[in-house]
Amino acid sequence: MDSKSLQHFLMLADTLHFSRASAACHISPSTLSRTIKQLEDELGVTLFIRDNRSVSLTAEGLRLQTYARETLLQWQTLRSTLQADQQELQGELSMYCSVTASYSFLYEILSRFRQDYPRIEIKLHTGDPAEAIQRVQNGTEDIAIGARPDQLPQDIAFRSITRSPLVFITPADQPELQQRLSGAASKANWQDVPMILSEAGLARKRSDLWFRSLGIKPLIYAQVAGNEAIVSMVSLGFGVGLVPQIVLDNSPLASRVIALKATPELTPFEVGIFAQEKKLRHPLIHAFWTQLENRHQKD
Repeated sequence: MDSKSLQHFLMLADTLHFSRASAACHISPSTLSRTIKQLEDELGVTLFIRDNRSVSLTAEGLRLQTYARETLLQWQTLRSTLQADQQELQGELSMYCSVTASYSFLYEILSRFRQDYPRIEIKLHTGDPAEAIQRVQNGTEDIAIGARPDQLPQDIAFRSITRSPLVFITPADQPELQQRLSGAASKANWQDVPMILSEAGLARKRSDLWFRSLGIKPLIYAQVAGNEAIVSMVSLGFGVGLVPQIVLDNSPLASRVIALKATPELTPFEVGIFAQEKKLRHPLIHAFWTQLENRHQKD
C-alpha cells in the first residue's frame, strides 16, 4: 500500500464512478480496477460493491476512507514540516479553478507567492467551478477557487476575493428578445424562452429559485458544465443563459451577447479560495493562506 494507491482509492470512494475517478487520477479505468483489487487483496476485505449500474462502499471501505484521508494528510504535513526545518518550503500545491478564474485572479495571487516560495510547485487544474468544494473536501485538490455557497460546509475554510453579480444574457443579434425580457420579470415573458443553464452548482440553485419565485417552469434547452460554454451557446443564438458578470467581462465572446437588466436581481456570487480547515496547518497551505490574509489586510 502506498500513497498513490490511497489517493486513487479516495477518488473512487468520493465519486463512486470508475470512469470519473480514473480520469481525475489521470489513469485508465483498468489501472484503477487493478489498484482497488490489490488493496482488497492486501486487506483481505471487499471495499466496494459493484454491479452494472452502481458502485458503493462497504463498511470496510468506509473505514479505509477515513484512514486514507488522515494518513495522507499526516504524510503531507510531516514531509512539509521536515522541509520547513531546512528553512525553505518545497513540494507541490494543487489548485483547482475555472478557466475564467485562472486568468482573472491567479496572476495577482500567485506572482508574489512564487517570488517568496520559488521551490513550491503549483499544479493547476481547471474545470467546472461547481466542483470546487467537492474536490477540496475529497482531497483531490489542496486549494480551489469558486463561489461561496449559501451554507459553507463546516470542514471548509473560505477567504473572499471579490463579488460578482449573476446576469442573464441574450444573443446580441436578437434585440427584440432583450427588450422583451428586460425589466420586471413575468411568467408570460419568460415561460417559453429557451434557457441554457449550469447543470449543477450555485448558479443553477439560484436560477431555479428565481424561476420558482415567479411561478415559472423554465424551458431548458441545454444544461452544461462551465460558464464559458454558456456564453458560447448564447452567442450562437441557442437561447438565454445565466452567468456571473466576471465570466462575461473576461469572455472573448462578450461582444456577441447582451446582459439583461431583469428584475428581481439574483444574489451575487462571492468568489474566493477554499481549503480544508484541518489542512490549514499544513506548511505549504498555511504559507499560501497567510499570504492571502496579508494581501487582504493591505487592501
